[in-house]
Amino acid sequence: MTHFSAVSTAYKGAWARRRVFVPIYFVVRLLLVALIAPGVAIIVNLAVRLSNQTALTDQAIAAFILSPAGFIAAVAVLSLFLLAEVFVFSVMAGSLRMGESDPWRAGSSAIGLILSRLPALFGFAVRFVLRVLVLIVPFAAVSALIAWWTLTEFDINYYLTFQPPSFWLAVVMIGAVVLVMAWVLIRRLSAWALSLHLVLFEGVHPGHAFNVSANRMEGKRGRLKIELAVWLGMRLVIAALIAWVSGLLFALVPLQGAANLRLALIYSLGVAGIWSLAGLVLAATALGALAVLLDGFFEIETSEPPHPEPGSLRVPLLAAVGAAAVAVFIGLWFGQYLLERVQAPDRAEVIGHRGAAALRPENTMASVMKAIEDGADWVEIDVQESADDVVIVAHDSDFMKLAGVDLKVWDATMEDIAQIDIGSWFGPEYAEERTPTLREVLEAAKGKAKVIIELKYYGHDVDLENRVAAIVEELGMQDDIATMSLKYPAVQKMKSIRPEWRAGVLAATAVGDLSGLEGDFVAVNAAIATPGLVNSVHAAGKDIYVWTVNDPLQMSAMASMGVDGLITDRPAMANEVLRVRAEMGPGERLMLWLATTFGMSVDTQAMRDESP
Repeated sequence: MTHFSAVSTAYKGAWARRRVFVPIYFVVRLLLVALIAPGVAIIVNLAVRLSNQTALTDQAIAAFILSPAGFIAAVAVLSLFLLAEVFVFSVMAGSLRMGESDPWRAGSSAIGLILSRLPALFGFAVRFVLRVLVLIVPFAAVSALIAWWTLTEFDINYYLTFQPPSFWLAVVMIGAVVLVMAWVLIRRLSAWALSLHLVLFEGVHPGHAFNVSANRMEGKRGRLKIELAVWLGMRLVIAALIAWVSGLLFALVPLQGAANLRLALIYSLGVAGIWSLAGLVLAATALGALAVLLDGFFEIETSEPPHPEPGSLRVPLLAAVGAAAVAVFIGLWFGQYLLERVQAPDRAEVIGHRGAAALRPENTMASVMKAIEDGADWVEIDVQESADDVVIVAHDSDFMKLAGVDLKVWDATMEDIAQIDIGSWFGPEYAEERTPTLREVLEAAKGKAKVIIELKYYGHDVDLENRVAAIVEELGMQDDIATMSLKYPAVQKMKSIRPEWRAGVLAATAVGDLSGLEGDFVAVNAAIATPGLVNSVHAAGKDIYVWTVNDPLQMSAMASMGVDGLITDRPAMANEVLRVRAEMGPGERLMLWLATTFGMSVDTQAMRDESP
């Protein structure tokens, strides 16, 4: 039998048992999420408690993970998530070995066996994570050294935007390291292929299973490596085919104006639902095929442990799936019921990200004025200190991305800055744009829009907070500005020197209770915004802003969630979305919410703004 035939047979075997594998995959994963959640919560609470804060944001999370306690916690979290995959795979592998012709009875017996082996499975998952980490860490360290050597001369945004030769050198070198790492991992994983089977069916201790598996796989690893590659290739091909068909269906979405928005959303939701279901079936079938494939390499050498008495799995599984479907239906109906009786906020403040960064070069006067012209309630800018102690508006640590000039912001004088064109990269018509000062931006915005000042730190700041405060007070704009920073101690310092001013915490990621941190608002990545987070922040008497929101569906979903501000590169689009959304009924808003939940992006012509 050829390698392709062996893998095809494995997929066919998994598909023949799809009525068991797919429901088991779905139900068991739901149950495991419920089991894993408390463990993750305990670890998160431990991390937060050790920090003496109510929440950890980006820099604090990185520092915690790099600490001994953080590393142990990270391994524990990885083990919990791996346990979910191990459990599902074990049920599939077990059902193949139960000696039952009825797949439902075999599945029931397998679940009983796996539950009796749960402590051993967890021990296996922890050891597996640690072994893989031991293999990965040296390669990760080498990759980090390559990145440090090739990608640290200039700001990282320059490398990501323009991809100079040093960027591709790093890509090639790190890619080579990754390929070597993959080869090493494949060698070890092929040796450990039977370790889980040994724990399940021969009662081998998890600590010994890896070595026993390596001995059993001697002389078979070459064949397994090829078959695993074919298995993965087939899975990727099927997934690509599903995505291609879904893309064709999405291309038929009618987007000829706002009048067809509701029809477009209903159609899109239907396509997205089918796509999600197909992905679920593929994931279950592929995992089942892997179980079939590995089962062919396993020959039991001891008496099999007594199997739990088979029961009828069909009714419990079907009941669980049916209950889930009923719960979804009730949830949607109840959501519609609530929408009809509760008036969600129709208005969130529009905050121009670095001005109107989608339409003008970021952090320039042209971008700031465009945001004001487009009706932004706030203009968000980034500030640093120049070499001659002037507070200037700049995001990156240098001028490479915006001008191709190898000069750090903290080494640049205003005379240097006056010579640096930061607009031509966006378009030749902006060749006269220069890095503005904070004073210039505040003077331009005074009486027209408020300004959010993000304090940027690259380890070379001198007295940024006090200098910002002095400029704001000189212009009498204390009530028209707010400050924020990724660096939580900077937020605390700003509140200590100007307690009455608005200051907020900026967070791309966070664990713990953000609402308990000092400040008047939090600004979070839209990906981590949830109704629970919004409610907790509001309950603490604070506002919540989300960034960077440039898609109409996401803008509407965030507004429905009750956020107080949309940080966007397209202020005019945000204002138009909020206007259209205010005219929609509850049902249409619910569909907008569901569309965003499915990860769709629908940019209708009526909502699209263009640069004049």
